[in-house]
Amino acid sequence: MSTISTHLRNFKEPTKDQLLHLFFALPPSVNPPPATGAGPGSAGGAGGGNAAANNGAKGEKSVGAAEAELESMEINAVLSLGIQGEEDSYAGKLYLFPPYLTFASLDRKSVRFTIPLCTIRRVERLNARAGIYALSLSVWHGMKIVVQLTSLRPTADLFCSLLRDALKVELQKGKMKAVKPFIKTCYSELLVANATAPENADEKEGGGAASSKGDGAAAPEDGGPSSPAADSMYLGGLGLKFKFPGTRRSKLREASKTKLWTNYLRTHGRNLTLLRYPQCTRLIQVGLPNRLRGEMWETLSGSIYLRFENPGVYEQILAENAGRTNTSTEEIEKDLHRSLPEYSAYQSEEGISALRRVLQAYSFKNPETGYCQAMNILAAAILIYMSEEQAFWLLEVICDRLLPGYYSPSMHGTLLDQRVFESLVQRCLPIIHDHFTEVDVQLSVASLPWFLSLFINSMPMVFAFRIIDCFFCMGPKVLFQCAQRPMLTTDIAILKINGEKLLQIQDDGQFIHLMREYFASLGDSAHPNSSDPRARAITRFQELLLVSFREFAIITDETIQSERRKYRSEIVHSIESFSKRSAIRNLRTLERFTKEQAGLIYDALFKAICVEPPPAVSLPPPSLLTTKDQAEERPETRIGLKTFRVFLSEICTWARTEKIVSNGFQQRVDREVAEHELIDRLFYFWDTSFRGALSFQDLVSGLDGVMFNDLMENIEWFFNLHDKNKDGYLTKDEVLTLSESLLFIFRHEIGDAYLGAVSRFMSNAFEYGDALLPRPEGADPSADPPHIESNQPYMNLATFRMVVLADEILESFFETDFSATFRLEPVPLQEIPNTNTGLLGGLWHNIANDDNRRIFNRFTDEIGKTIGKHQVFTRPAIGKYTALEEPKARESLLTPTMRRSASKASLSSIAETPTSESSASASASVPETSSTLSVDNAPTVSSATSAEFSPMPSMFHAAANAAALMERTPFAIDDAKDDEDESDIETDVEDDDVMDEVDAFLEAHDSGLTEAERELAQDLINAEPVK
Repeated sequence: MSTISTHLRNFKEPTKDQLLHLFFALPPSVNPPPATGAGPGSAGGAGGGNAAANNGAKGEKSVGAAEAELESMEINAVLSLGIQGEEDSYAGKLYLFPPYLTFASLDRKSVRFTIPLCTIRRVERLNARAGIYALSLSVWHGMKIVVQLTSLRPTADLFCSLLRDALKVELQKGKMKAVKPFIKTCYSELLVANATAPENADEKEGGGAASSKGDGAAAPEDGGPSSPAADSMYLGGLGLKFKFPGTRRSKLREASKTKLWTNYLRTHGRNLTLLRYPQCTRLIQVGLPNRLRGEMWETLSGSIYLRFENPGVYEQILAENAGRTNTSTEEIEKDLHRSLPEYSAYQSEEGISALRRVLQAYSFKNPETGYCQAMNILAAAILIYMSEEQAFWLLEVICDRLLPGYYSPSMHGTLLDQRVFESLVQRCLPIIHDHFTEVDVQLSVASLPWFLSLFINSMPMVFAFRIIDCFFCMGPKVLFQCAQRPMLTTDIAILKINGEKLLQIQDDGQFIHLMREYFASLGDSAHPNSSDPRARAITRFQELLLVSFREFAIITDETIQSERRKYRSEIVHSIESFSKRSAIRNLRTLERFTKEQAGLIYDALFKAICVEPPPAVSLPPPSLLTTKDQAEERPETRIGLKTFRVFLSEICTWARTEKIVSNGFQQRVDREVAEHELIDRLFYFWDTSFRGALSFQDLVSGLDGVMFNDLMENIEWFFNLHDKNKDGYLTKDEVLTLSESLLFIFRHEIGDAYLGAVSRFMSNAFEYGDALLPRPEGADPSADPPHIESNQPYMNLATFRMVVLADEILESFFETDFSATFRLEPVPLQEIPNTNTGLLGGLWHNIANDDNRRIFNRFTDEIGKTIGKHQVFTRPAIGKYTALEEPKARESLLTPTMRRSASKASLSSIAETPTSESSASASASVPETSSTLSVDNAPTVSSATSAEFSPMPSMFHAAANAAALMERTPFAIDDAKDDEDESDIETDVEDDDVMDEVDAFLEAHDSGLTEAERELAQDLINAEPVK
């Protein structure tokens, strides 16, 4: 069984609105702004409209109607933090995407935030200078944000009106009441509370210990705790119990990083209200504290908004699918004990069970993706720092938004980025690329696991998690920047360590071994022989990050998107070729076809699926097939009747109508898919499993039953095709239907020879059929035959065979012509739709489309008719007769002793035979001259077709062998644990070393404001609200 998918061909570049949603990490249920032409977004996740208050059906309906009427809007603004001297003011754009408010600075990297409207407590207009329109926003955590609207007054008024309406809807939905219990699950609340009230440190540590269960249960909303930590039930991962990866000497740095993050979160918001200023990015590059890492991952990625909008969904999915097994669950069980086995949590049932539940929940929620290779490594890593529910929603964001296509059955996202990575290496490191090409070393052999596991399987976990920190903060470009670093040849130190070795490798094995040695030494000093102690303290990993973000800063998101557009078609064709070979290999039997002929059948099927897509791959309801204790059937692509008509028109000449049109300007062939009862009957005849749809195997077996037949086998096949109840007899109605099928096949043949053959067939069939009807004993032989109903058995196979063989034309048709109408011809390679969204690309795509081609053809045809040069010839399906021939006189099949007058019923049946089809046979046509492939001889396959069966590309070799490459290298540094409680760490330790590292990442961030505008923004911080 195989799954044939064409969704890669239907890829479309994201629109401006979609890019904005991705940039701000908004859930899929948020509506895009209508100003840019996009309609309301589909509800991608449940819970966007869940109201806490039960207002009755009428109230819920009114709230839903009000929510649907909300509009999105963007406006120019200047953002200031409501603390004098804490941060600079930044110019940018303020976006209203109900139920979210977002902001991005002009450079789109200095400042941004995404805040749910339900976290805004108060909105006030400030009493500022004349002509200044400013708002003060007070959010949940007591932070004040000052926004100066710099657009025209009517625009600012409209924005405020829309903001007010959106806030009212959030209040009516009751989402504001859901904030308090939700933030109690966030560790940042306890962290800031501990720093604010140090006298309650003992109580807070007790609250933190209680949260290590990670059950995610929120405290009652009305509970009034005596301290901020008393009802804190923050979520945590397996690291709370099994310790976090790291070294003993990292404890001091952990305390320093915790102190820096505490100060930042106190003034810049946290979890749902986090403001991302330049200092946030620099702190992330230094590293996240272990206990805060899980929360920051979901905040930076946006999965926290999915968890906020979908409370209880994770537990509901597990409950609804308890005990269910399918192909994904089987694959998950195989990989559970291969997921970071060196970490102690996955040596226990607790860790294995948590990993199993997360992976199964994701496969149940996303059945099309299910479970993919390396997904277990990713889930196992994030479960160290996050609870199961947090890990589930983060996995959703990674697979669907951050790394689309990486963890799909075709792995098209990974393969595409591998091709982009090779292109970037060729551009930035040409010497290395040329050497690898010369010795035939494939980059994907080592780099594929880097991308699939986000470096978790390639380097010590303590360093891999630092890269993942940057990945969630800055996006997928981090993978390319960091992946390029080990092959850098311009830096003197790295040239001495790695450069010469890379130029000396001769095969893939040496390349993999060298990379493993390099990753194992990331904790060593980058300059061990330096006389400067500060230089000796710099590790190779710190050097890796510095060079990645400085020397390879030219690799931007725009660069990656441009390269992806460039190589997408190449990757799609490679994946389709690989899928074709897999589908042929997975056939139960090739019957009498060769692999090349089966490939031609697949090509025709694939084209039909592109033209007329079948329904989505799905299984019948599990209750009809299996119990929950049994494995479900594997999904398989099956085509319906509409797609089958298109497929048969590619294979069979009589299943299509080909008109050769000449109008003096052009000569073209217009092909139309025919519709007739014969095609429908053939569809159900090949559906031997009675599922109402045909698989690739059904088509191969069905064609085998007709393309290799001799005369007698074809006659029997045609008889069985029209024997509806399979009793071995044709009724009179079925005889008439069979004659209509013959007329349909002969409809475009030249002359009346075939029409006469069908006429003689009908006369002989009823005459001989009546003669062979059983008569009562003693009845007069010359009397009329007994009367039978039109749905009673009338003619058996032997009689039908004799009637056919009595006519020379029909005998010749069933002997050679009928099987020859099924032709396996190379199908032209399907063009991939243009995805270029540029001005010229979009303009050409709009001009050169099928609708405009049809308009142009009609226009030239009208001109051709005007000048008298318009001609249309219909190509015959058989083309055996090229001249008009008179029908031969019919000879009776009966001997003189058997002859008697025909029954009136038979004559009336003949008189009622439709003659509308016979008129079509008189249309002018030309013989078909194109070469065909005979099934008796081996087909001549074009070079393009034979190339599809060439050995698997190196990139797919890497994907096929990724399971072996996923074996994680053990590192000694992973065994060290922070076995002491963090409560013993002094809070007043010196953090000069960490601050030096923070300053090393300092970059110039242009606020986009002049000195006067900056001074005005600072004045607004102390402005009073309008009375």
